[in-house]
Amino acid sequence: MNDQKWEYSDAGIRFLVAAACLVVLIAGLRAAAEVMLPFLVSVFLAVISVPLMGWLQRWRVPRPLAVLCTLLMAIGIIGVFGLVVGRSVDGFRAAAPRYQASVQALVDSALVLIDDFGLPIQEWRSLDLLPIGGVFDILGGTLGVVASFASTAFLVLLAVVFILLEAVGFSGKLREAFGKDTHFGQLHRMTQQVQKYLVIKSAVSGLTGLIVGLWVAAFGLDFALLWGLVAFVLNFIPTFGSIIAAIPAVLLAIVQFDLAKAGVIALGYILINIVFGNFLEPMLMGRRLGLSTLVVFVSLVFWGWVWGPIGMLLSVPLTMTIKIALENTKDFRWVAVMLDANPSALPPSRHG
Repeated sequence: MNDQKWEYSDAGIRFLVAAACLVVLIAGLRAAAEVMLPFLVSVFLAVISVPLMGWLQRWRVPRPLAVLCTLLMAIGIIGVFGLVVGRSVDGFRAAAPRYQASVQALVDSALVLIDDFGLPIQEWRSLDLLPIGGVFDILGGTLGVVASFASTAFLVLLAVVFILLEAVGFSGKLREAFGKDTHFGQLHRMTQQVQKYLVIKSAVSGLTGLIVGLWVAAFGLDFALLWGLVAFVLNFIPTFGSIIAAIPAVLLAIVQFDLAKAGVIALGYILINIVFGNFLEPMLMGRRLGLSTLVVFVSLVFWGWVWGPIGMLLSVPLTMTIKIALENTKDFRWVAVMLDANPSALPPSRHG
């Protein structure tokens, strides 16, 4: 009996120690955000760039030249992002008076309709009650975010260079450090799974952004490039990302056109995300590379609280990476099962 009580006490102590370590780890992640976020973005860019570098090397391109070509691709992607966002925000500011007049007309029409029902609306006549100014303050802050990102872009790209240079010879370093007879099957398998997830997710997100951009451009919606870029970025957040990406474009369509055309644009968003999210992406990734909807929402809130907007964008890739790592362990595989959207599709444990 005493031994059983001691086991319970020992288990409780271990739980408290683990909880304390988790709290310290989370506090450290928040405190180190300025250092961690550029590094994580660098790792993300490097992971999705390694296949291109490997393809160039298979065609006997020297490693320095392959790294340079891959880096130029990353610079081009970052440059396009900054250019599109900066020009779109400036264009939105220039068109703001026209949009505000359209919003005022919509509000007046709605108030007239409400007045027909006999409701007191005299004090609602002014558009000053609407948070239009706050919207433009947010847009101004977006420019500051872009400028801040540009100031750290050099550090990110420099880290990408070193990561790519180390990527090719890293397995050789492990064998030299731990012995040629040491097997790194689990680490290699985990790395391949993470890379597969990020590469396929990036490709599907890019195709989603392209089709969304073409769809809204076909209707003549302003800032089609921006809406395609937003769809690409937010597609990394399953389920919720597509909804968030559609809201500003549909609202702008209501202001610029009418409810009918805005409804058609919204229908296009729905069809695109149904096809890509429910058919193409699961077909390419496999059913087991997925997270439950509740886990996606919790990870979005958690990483957003830890690292802000960038943490929200990286929330699902980070959580997926953690899930894949836990899936390849013996003691914590049960956590990966709890995180998975389709646990029955997980491969059986490779541990005894």
